[in-house]
Amino acid sequence: MTEPDAPIPETASEVAAQALELESLEPEGVEPEGDDVQVAFDVGELPGGARAAIEAVLMVVEEPVTDHALASALELPVEEIRDHLADLERQYTDGSHGFTVRNVGGGWRFYSHHAYAPVVERFVLDGQQSRLTAASLETLAVVAYRQPISRARISAVRGVNVDGVVRTLLTRGLIIEVTKDEESGATLYGTTPYFLERMGLNSLDDLPPIAPYLPDASVLDELVNEAR
Repeated sequence: MTEPDAPIPETASEVAAQALELESLEPEGVEPEGDDVQVAFDVGELPGGARAAIEAVLMVVEEPVTDHALASALELPVEEIRDHLADLERQYTDGSHGFTVRNVGGGWRFYSHHAYAPVVERFVLDGQQSRLTAASLETLAVVAYRQPISRARISAVRGVNVDGVVRTLLTRGLIIEVTKDEESGATLYGTTPYFLERMGLNSLDDLPPIAPYLPDASVLDELVNEAR
């Protein structure tokens, strides 16, 4: 009868210890498969360091990315990412580049510099009819300042039917159905993160105050009387 290669465990603790030891053994030469594969890198060893790595990521994003997402991707502290982003923003502020880095819509991304807006506008709009109509802009303003708001209420504010305009704004991704009115069951609309991005705003709190553009109280009274 042959002798076993290893002593047979006699107690429960010995069995558990041997099981753990077996689990810890990894077969040599076996590579991880599928989603377990991770690209190992040190941003500090890249030619431009962490700052250039941030620029590379911002070049490929399709929507604003948060500093926490950048920190996770580059495996750096959030505070360090924020410092780099602030430095990049200052670096591109003077207009010597045609682009800048901005914190808009809850995240960071590259934008064309405002000094070059006429050039970009001509390129984007040349031969195209992509601008919003005055009716669409007016309706969008009503939604932005009075949201959540129903179609009926928008129509009351503007004095015209807005069904077609609302459909256009929904198609453009500028507004969205946010909830239902508990009493009437009407759909209530609000603006989207894409609206903030297109307007260059970080939140609705950044909307300019509307009071300075309203007519005097006497004019409002005359309008109300005429409406009656």
